Order: sequence, then C-alpha cells, then structure tokens
Amino acid sequence: MNTHSADQLEILTQWDTPTVCNALELVMPERRGYGFTVEQVVCLDPELKPVVGYARTARCATRTPPHESAEVLQARRLAYYEYVADPPQPSIAVIEDIDHDSGVGAFWGEVQTNIHKGLGCVGGVTSGAMRDLDDCAPEFQLLARRVVPSHIHNRVVDFGNQVEVLGMVVKHGDLIHADRHGAVVIPEDAVGLLPAAVDLMIRKEAVLLEAARRPSLDIDALRKAFTESSRIN
Repeated sequence: MNTHSADQLEILTQWDTPTVCNALELVMPERRGYGFTVEQVVCLDPELKPVVGYARTARCATRTPPHESAEVLQARRLAYYEYVADPPQPSIAVIEDIDHDSGVGAFWGEVQTNIHKGLGCVGGVTSGAMRDLDDCAPEFQLLARRVVPSHIHNRVVDFGNQVEVLGMVVKHGDLIHADRHGAVVIPEDAVGLLPAAVDLMIRKEAVLLEAARRPSLDIDALRKAFTESSRIN
C-alpha cells in the first residue's frame, strides 16, 4: 500500500465526491461503473467538507445475541481499535453490517465516533446504522444506511478483510473519499492525475454552464457550446 503526502490528501478534500467520480472517469475510464457507493446514504453532517483517509475495514453484527464470551468480544474489540490506530493516517472506518436486515442496530454513535476520532479516524462508511446524532464527535463524518435508536447486540465480527458497503467493494488500505453524496475508492495511480483532470473538467463544463445560464437558451447556442467544450483539452 502506497501512502500519499498530506498536501495531496488535502487537495482531494477540496472537491466533492461527485467531482472526484467525474475526474476518475477521465483518468481511468474503466472505473466508470464501479468503485463507489450506489445506495442511498444518511449523512451525519452534510455541512462538513469531504473527508479522505485510508480504509480500515471491518464487519459487524447487531441483530442476534453473540455466541462468544464477553471476554472474547472485548478482546476482539480492542484488537480492532489497535488496527484502526495503526498507520497510515488519517483513516476511514468502512464497516459492513452482515445481518440479513442490516442496520437494525447501530454500530455508530456517541462513543464509537469519539473513540475512532481519537485514534486518527476522520469518518466512517457503513451498510449498517448510526444513532446519537446530536452527540457524535464534532468534525467526524458518517455515512450510514439508516438512523435507529438502539445498538441491540452490536459487536465486531472480524476486521482487515475485504468488505462490501452500500455497493462499494473496499480492501484494507484503499484510499476513500466521502461526503454527503456517498463515497468512492480512489486508486493509488489516480491520485496524482486528479488535479489536472478536475481542472480540465471544470473548464469544459464552464462553457456549457455559461450557455445554459443565459436568459434564453436555444438549440443552436447549446450545439455551439458543446462544440466549444469538446475542443478544450
């Protein structure tokens, strides 16, 4: 797993996740159809700027009581926290809820957001649920399937393996970009290519938007704008 400079990661937070997805289509056209969440998400704080971090993957369950002892569950939970705290940082926890009706109980809430933030995590993406919306750690972003009031039998099942969350397949160490729209995996080879791709995309779209926002728009003007946009490189 390659790591990137703090400056590179900071640049990525300046763009929303749809912009990153569009730029990835330019630099890696084969990625157009996968690598991002495809289900509706509930966002903890839509006003937060995008978060970027290295994936810490885990699976959780909440629906049924565990068959393991409290000691085993506690040891696994602490081992998971140690895993979250490992470099590189910052991290984003990507947690797959493996219950057949995922999101019945919440993994995320006041306690988990504060612990994860303290361990260098900037956010979480889960196919499960969250709660304690007013008491979660500040400046910590969460994307979840739903909001529920109880954590029921919440526990970590395993961690460090490949997971699938809201249609997005994630491996340990993948670079994740997330905001209120959803999340996307940024391939290592794409990080250095994205600034130029975003710049090109903005310049091409500017021509179309200028035409579209005029008091009157006709097909001839729109055709001309598309032609001009296609010539920008």
